[in-house]
Amino acid sequence: MKLLVTRPAAQAAEWVRQLRERGVDADALPLIGIFPPRDARAVQAAWRTLAAQRLVMFVSPNAAEQFFALRPDGAAWPAGTLAGSPGPGTSRTLLALGVPAEAIAEPAADAPQFDSESLWRQLSSRDWRGARVLIVRGESGRDWLADALRAHGATVDFVTAYERGAPRLDAREQAVLSAARAAPRAQVWMFSSSESIAQLEALAPGADWRGAAALATHPRIAQRAREAGFGTVLESRPALDAVVACLQSFEP
Repeated sequence: MKLLVTRPAAQAAEWVRQLRERGVDADALPLIGIFPPRDARAVQAAWRTLAAQRLVMFVSPNAAEQFFALRPDGAAWPAGTLAGSPGPGTSRTLLALGVPAEAIAEPAADAPQFDSESLWRQLSSRDWRGARVLIVRGESGRDWLADALRAHGATVDFVTAYERGAPRLDAREQAVLSAARAAPRAQVWMFSSSESIAQLEALAPGADWRGAAALATHPRIAQRAREAGFGTVLESRPALDAVVACLQSFEP
């Protein structure tokens, strides 16, 4: 069966490459469009505050990429400022963008999920009283980590580094979607965001997914897939080995 990777285009391409190297028949069908922020000046202003921040939390690889795309000339990551990451994908992106490895705070490698809660387990023992924290995200998102930090005395601000929206599917991607809708049992949908499921519903209104399988990388996403009507919902950690093992154990 073909695995359809629905992450935004850049991350989907990387996942497809790695999955194919592991022998998985994978294809990219990005279901979330990533666009520059309407107010680039806010991101550039945030760069000037980095040295005063105890922690700068990046909610995703897209947040990191778009934030660094608007980096002022000559700006470097300041010593003493932590870069928060919810998982290995964001950490790899931060490293590639020049953030020192010792500055990156991330969940434990064996964490059951890669999310804000797992990151907080690594951060909660620190003293956050009076600390300034910046969360880099899209135009909206979960406030769980911000609430936890505020409860421990931190001052938390947000900056919108990118905007999410409907994907702009090209002719090949439109054909992939049409084929999947016509033969729902012929592929497994890999969902790493509940928003990608909502976008699929908008792109294929009225589609019957009772015969289709979804692989979700978080329990919240798995529940959203069930609500969308997927007849089989698999759950996996959002790590390459875990996804491959999950697929190998699946018997349609």
